[in-house]
Amino acid sequence: MENIAPTKSNLMSAESSLEFSQKGFELLDKKRNVLIREMMSYMNRVKALQDKINITFQEAYEALRHANISIGINTLEDIAMAIPETNDYEVIYRSVMGVEVPEVKYEIKPIKPAYGIYRSNSAVDEAFQKFNEVKYLTYELAEVENAVYKLAIEVKKTQKRANALQNIQIPKFKEIVRFISNVLDEKDREEFFRLKVVKKKNRK
Repeated sequence: MENIAPTKSNLMSAESSLEFSQKGFELLDKKRNVLIREMMSYMNRVKALQDKINITFQEAYEALRHANISIGINTLEDIAMAIPETNDYEVIYRSVMGVEVPEVKYEIKPIKPAYGIYRSNSAVDEAFQKFNEVKYLTYELAEVENAVYKLAIEVKKTQKRANALQNIQIPKFKEIVRFISNVLDEKDREEFFRLKVVKKKNRK
């Protein structure tokens, strides 16, 4: 405190900085709570999605195993090469307290096999159907996990800033205000007593 002159202007400046820091902390605290609520809503979806995708993956690989047995690995590989890469989705973003959270937009459509019927069978069709289901679940899981990751990073940053204000800035400005106020109060008391002494002398 020795570097701070105990003046009224410095007191007003410290009080203003203290008020600004307190409001900043309140805003950060609200932001953190909103982010945590948003993140928890995604977390609730993650568990259900992971369970569903695990079951669907198991069913898909079981169907693939049956297809391998029924038509042979080489034929199945040829069929797989005929299936084009997917591009039936779009990634857009929405802002949650300044955090760009992704949304994967897609439309579930009936499957249209890109392979010839004469070389395939119902086992291949079932495997194709199951992996198509896995694809859409993967879109949703990618969206949710990416959102949770981004929100978690922002929660951590916000928490760090809030802690800095709560534990460093606010106590510092409170101490400055207390120090200057005490010094100015002491000066006022000294001035008061000095005036009383002067008045007594004048009366005499």
